[in-house]
Amino acid sequence: MLRNETAPISAPSRDVPGPSSYWPLGQLAELQRDSTGMLERLVRTYGDIVRFRIFIWQNYLIAHPDHIKHVLQENPQNYHKGFLYEFLKPVVGEGLLTSEDEFWKRQRRIAQPAFHRKVLASLASAMTDETADMVERWREPAAAGKPIDVLAELMALTLEIVSRTMLSTDVAEETDAVRDSVVVLREHVAYRAFHVFTLPERVPTARNRRFHRALSTVDGIVYRMIDERRRDASEANDLLSTLLAARDEETGEGMTDKQLRDEVITVFLAGHETTANALSWALYLLSQHPDVEERLAGEVDAALAGRVPTLEDLHSLPYTRMVIEEALRLYPPAYAFARRAMGDDEIGGYRIPKDATVLLSPWVTHRHPEFWDQPERFDPERFTPERSAQRPRYAYFPFGGGPRQCIGNEFALMEAQLVLAMVAQAFRVRLLPGHAVIPEPAITLRPLGSLPMTLTARNK
Repeated sequence: MLRNETAPISAPSRDVPGPSSYWPLGQLAELQRDSTGMLERLVRTYGDIVRFRIFIWQNYLIAHPDHIKHVLQENPQNYHKGFLYEFLKPVVGEGLLTSEDEFWKRQRRIAQPAFHRKVLASLASAMTDETADMVERWREPAAAGKPIDVLAELMALTLEIVSRTMLSTDVAEETDAVRDSVVVLREHVAYRAFHVFTLPERVPTARNRRFHRALSTVDGIVYRMIDERRRDASEANDLLSTLLAARDEETGEGMTDKQLRDEVITVFLAGHETTANALSWALYLLSQHPDVEERLAGEVDAALAGRVPTLEDLHSLPYTRMVIEEALRLYPPAYAFARRAMGDDEIGGYRIPKDATVLLSPWVTHRHPEFWDQPERFDPERFTPERSAQRPRYAYFPFGGGPRQCIGNEFALMEAQLVLAMVAQAFRVRLLPGHAVIPEPAITLRPLGSLPMTLTARNK
């Protein structure tokens, strides 16, 4: 996925170490076969800045927190979103995830109030209501000893949560169509990102026709919701209402329907999938570490005494948050992302040429042995305030950083903490024996296929 159509091999930085490859496609085959493993091996072999080739394009992988800080925080104006985001634009348009420069700054100013903590606080009950329904639905298979696909269940849950909190809408009747469309859109983007030679989307191949049908389905739902909200003068308690009412503090202008559509789909699609992935990895890790699971359940029981959590309870659930943070360290949904250098730069004493692709990988840096003791071990205690304060800021960056840090990070963490607390309150989870869990690094990092688990109701 690491092409850059404006950084040809004719002008590499000879100072940066990296593998020599005479194969015409460079490291493409290895990347497609085992992308996270390949990135780890490159850093382990060549150090914290590595140059490697994909077809005719040079890429620069950086792994040290100081260098990541330079790109994301100290010199962000020189680093625009990389080529991968061009594959996302047919889906999310010019939303906050993909836009740049002054247009991005304007959209961020308008959208920021929608993610203020006071707004998010009003959405917590929708999160717990939907989770309570899921927990109740799980009781029957738990009693029967029947496994469930936790990944599919959490995908459905987070889709319902984002629908209610973003749009004040229950999409139960349309969930199957939306979920199927999301799968097609995600797989389409991943396919185009990982394959050098693909036909343009305007060519009516079977793959492209599936993509356009899926996009039309999602567009139809979102535009209908925007239209209904504009015509309904009543004030709804959701993120869409906040975005509709928001105005640019400098110009007084609001968002057009197209801009609203782009921001809604960005949150609607990307937000629900990444949170579901994070929760799936957290439950998988708990199933492999019963001692951590029991400590988590003990905290939840002491703090909640059997009741549904509220936003005010989150400060009494620090270990719950630490479990989530450690799951995000080991299995960050955004496991790698690219930036394009808009001008020449120097990082760690190495020259980075204009138009180069600079790759940052939370997967790699979150396992950097200089900053993480026994990095492959699951240990939520890494995220006590004392231990966190000892690490550089960008040793851990599951939501990016700098001015382009994910605007929905607090929304996602609040949702994950509430959901995990309610699941731990009700069940012990165990991976189905014999099922191999394999990370699938596509656009986001998710368990390959399914995540079958058995549930045991906890005795109060």
